[in-house]
Amino acid sequence: QGLYDKFMCYCTTGAKDLAASVQAAETKMPAVTSALAEATAQKAQLETDLTQHKTDRAAAEDAIKEATALREKEAGVFAKDSGDYKTNIAATGKAIDLISKGAGGSFLQTNTAAIVRSLTINMDLSSADRDMMSS
Repeated sequence: QGLYDKFMCYCTTGAKDLAASVQAAETKMPAVTSALAEATAQKAQLETDLTQHKTDRAAAEDAIKEATALREKEAGVFAKDSGDYKTNIAATGKAIDLISKGAGGSFLQTNTAAIVRSLTINMDLSSADRDMMSS
């Protein structure tokens, strides 16, 4: 008899609990559906953003590679020009020293004079400056 009463109690309360659970689920269903739609839309937006960010990142990496190549090229040109300028400055300094010491006759036979002569020929100078340097 105790087992029967327990089973009957379960049937009457279980049906009520089940009905309440179904009612709660039906009430909750529109909110869950709405949340699912919102999450799906957000996922689609995030996937679009991710694709755009990947494209932007690839473009930025390409720009960095181009800028690095340009800097390396310019550094090579600078190193060459800098070496030429330093050689020219040193030769001009030696020429000034020799000329100021009065070694005008022997100066023309030195390697420094040859460098100064090539400077007057190769550099972009006005005629007056070229004549002054070669005299």
